[in-house]
This record gives sequence, C-alpha cells and structure tokens, in this order.
Amino acid sequence: MVKRGRGHIINLGSIAGYEVYPGGNVYCATKFAVRAISKGMRIDLNGTPIRVSEIAPGMVETEFSLVRFRGDKERAGKVYQGLTPLSPDDIADAVVYCATRPPHVNIEAMIVTPTAQAAATIFHRKP
Repeated sequence: MVKRGRGHIINLGSIAGYEVYPGGNVYCATKFAVRAISKGMRIDLNGTPIRVSEIAPGMVETEFSLVRFRGDKERAGKVYQGLTPLSPDDIADAVVYCATRPPHVNIEAMIVTPTAQAAATIFHRKP
C-alpha cells in the first residue's frame, strides 16, 4: 500500500475494546488489542497516504451468541429479546462510510451501537 501510494486498513473491533465487563476478560483484552494495533498502525503510517480506521460495534445479531452459548439456540435468542440489535448490514454500512471519505479524511474510530444500548452491558429491553 505504501509503495502504491494508496490504501485503507479497516479493523473491526468491539465496544469491548473500550470498556470491560464481568466474564469478558479475554474477549475484552483481544478487542483492546485491535484498538492498540489500529492506533499503532496510524502512528507508524503517519506521513503516508494510508488510512487506518477501527469500527467498534456494540450488539450485532450474528451467530456470535450461538457460538458463545455452544449451540444453545434458546439461550442465544434471549440475548436479542426486547430490543432491536444492529445487523451485519449496519456494520457493513459503517465500513463503506469510512472507505468512501475523501483521501484527506480518516475516520480514526467509530463506535456503533443500537439505540437500546447505553454501554457494553446496559440495555433497554421492552417487555
């Protein structure tokens, strides 16, 4: 990218890279690492035309909960009950937004959460 004189690195992190929560020590540590790598790359690539962005989603409805709860569909489904989570398309839209800014603009970090999410573990759920 440096040789070509253009490029954009977009790393996907998580809100867990900005705040920790009980039981999330390893996951949060890996997401803090994504944040650190993104910042370090921005510093190392400063002075080049390469942009580095980090997108940090909150709750997104994916297979993550199914994997987290080892295939327990009922338990995984309860994660999203009573609220409208983000969709993968919402995050794809954020990626497109970062990627389509003019060359002199870099979105350093973007935290994207559903309206019902106030923090990593604070949600408003409708009955």
